[in-house]
Amino acid sequence: MYRIADLPLSTACFRLIALGVCILSLQGCAVLRGAQEQSSLAPGHLAAEIERNDFSIANGDDVIGRLAVVRLEQGDTLPDIARHFGLGITALSAANPGMDIWAPEAGKPVILPLSFVLPDTPRRGIVVNVATMRLFQYKGDDTSLAVSTYPVGVGTKERPTPTGPTRVYRKAARPTWHVPASIAEDHRKKGDPLPPEVPPGPENPLGEYALYLSKPGYLIHGTNKPASIGLKATNGCMRLYPENIEVLYNDTPVNTPVAIVNQPYLIGQRDGVLYLEAHTPLEDAGTLELAKVYEKLRAIEKKAGRTLDWTKIRKVQAEARGIPVPILELRQGSEKGIPQTMEVGHPDTLHGRPEIPDLKPDAWYVLAADVRNELEARRIAAIINHQGPPIPARVLAKNNAYRVIAGPFADGSKARDAAKRLKIDLEIDGILIDPAGK
Repeated sequence: MYRIADLPLSTACFRLIALGVCILSLQGCAVLRGAQEQSSLAPGHLAAEIERNDFSIANGDDVIGRLAVVRLEQGDTLPDIARHFGLGITALSAANPGMDIWAPEAGKPVILPLSFVLPDTPRRGIVVNVATMRLFQYKGDDTSLAVSTYPVGVGTKERPTPTGPTRVYRKAARPTWHVPASIAEDHRKKGDPLPPEVPPGPENPLGEYALYLSKPGYLIHGTNKPASIGLKATNGCMRLYPENIEVLYNDTPVNTPVAIVNQPYLIGQRDGVLYLEAHTPLEDAGTLELAKVYEKLRAIEKKAGRTLDWTKIRKVQAEARGIPVPILELRQGSEKGIPQTMEVGHPDTLHGRPEIPDLKPDAWYVLAADVRNELEARRIAAIINHQGPPIPARVLAKNNAYRVIAGPFADGSKARDAAKRLKIDLEIDGILIDPAGK
């Protein structure tokens, strides 16, 4: 029998907020047949790796990368797949509509949307497209141009990332976070008071590196919450995976220009084929941006002297899977050169996947959920595991039910801190389990 301290637990299904709800709202689109038709799997080919961050740009081309597929293994989550392959969770979920985010079925193929239409901007410095939640860093010149690209987390609806030109005016490794008054007030209302400054370390939301922009109060920085990359989850800053911000930080000199744009609909050509890439627009920007891209498409249609398949265009726009889809052959026979989708072997270890320590008889734990459904328990444990800083959690079967146990923790104080974070971040009421109670 468990000995419990302090905290009540609701055994009813609790609401999963923040990460869980935000991601689950992405599901429900039908699969885009055209995208699958244009890039079937190469028969008999299984690649060990695929490029995910660094690309050369052929002269006159606007499209980089290629689509890939990886087959899921038991215990995979989409956030783990997304991080390993350099994708944001929104992009991966949109490309695979209807797939369970936290407990997907083993053996299922997952499309990796590693092909991108470049934003319609000058190709210099850093460009962030908030609509696609992706950053592009251009290097070289018109004769030899390359681009590095990374997924980013961007601002919420209430505190959006501002668009427009800016620049990197200073850099900091292991930055101190000076808590803005508005954020301090938000945390105070949730019962989570913050100090005026948060020093470097695992509790610092800026991570290990920060690029401070000339637009006051806005940064490009790392994070202690990797599962939030590719979500509208910040207070207006742009955050990257820890491994990506380190590379960007080292590659970016002070005074580098930064352009922040909002382009949910992108058109571009590669090897004589015109592509359309569509994303779900941010809030109220969709109508205007769609009108702009339709105007460009009509101009291309007129210049080419051929009628576009507007039914296909509207379908790509409506389903918004974030995958470049060919819509026009600009040169006869060029469709034969469309890259096939690669099937990539599942890596032995997914980079950044949360590690769950072994159970320890002398440790403290938090009982986070007690449910009848194993799949529900697995989802809850996965969501807890992807908090930041990490809170390890696992599913244990007991008396025809499934318990989600967070821990182990070295002492009661650490267990209480974890229970508090579960309450604030996920609205989970946890029960503390002390070592004598197991």
